Amino acid sequence: MNIGLIIAAGSGRRMYQDIPKQFINVYDKPVIIYTLESFQKHPQIDALEVVCLDGWHDILRAYAKQYNITKLEWIVSGGSTGQESIRNGVYNLTGKCSDDDIIILHDGIRPMVDESLVSDVIVKCREYGNAVSALPYNDQIFVTHDGQTANSYIKRERVRRVQTPQAYKYGKLLSAYKEAFSKEIGIYGSAYTNTMMADLGETLYFAAGSEKNIKLTTKEDLQLFKAYMKMENSSWLK
Repeated sequence: MNIGLIIAAGSGRRMYQDIPKQFINVYDKPVIIYTLESFQKHPQIDALEVVCLDGWHDILRAYAKQYNITKLEWIVSGGSTGQESIRNGVYNLTGKCSDDDIIILHDGIRPMVDESLVSDVIVKCREYGNAVSALPYNDQIFVTHDGQTANSYIKRERVRRVQTPQAYKYGKLLSAYKEAFSKEIGIYGSAYTNTMMADLGETLYFAAGSEKNIKLTTKEDLQLFKAYMKMENSSWLK
């Protein structure tokens, strides 16, 4: 099986809105539904699990019914950190997945994920055991020693910007989270599954990324998403 594990447990403090950003309506549809529709429509996705903010489970189920998200199987409460939320989703799949099932992790606030990105992480994960969406870094990156000056840089050919979706075989993913939380490795701050895996010594394999696959963190990101949606709806664009 291929299971989409959608993380939607953040409170969205940096958006400064009255409701979590994943539930903000854009053109009369919640952000989380745009994300779930991409996975719902993908022919290789068998089921969906959403890690959701407490108090919003019933609202999410109602939206899923309204927008015909029939692949949604499980809704799980998030944790106090991002890594705890992902862990909760991974642990909930115990007994529901085999070791070779592919889990596709994705941020609920990346609503412009397209079919090709999901397909590529599935293909790469099936071949290598994991896959992380990534893009080249096109700007110059200098290393500063005092915040004001620099005399060294990192060759941009060596650098990648990573995104979700990310895909992992379930057996490896489950054992990695058990090890990480028991040893307190790669679970604090801005850590995510990919950084945790690297901290545990795993080699990561890159899959295709997309500039449009933006993460809605600030109000400016929301405006950019709206602009992209207008572009998508413009009939004259090829």
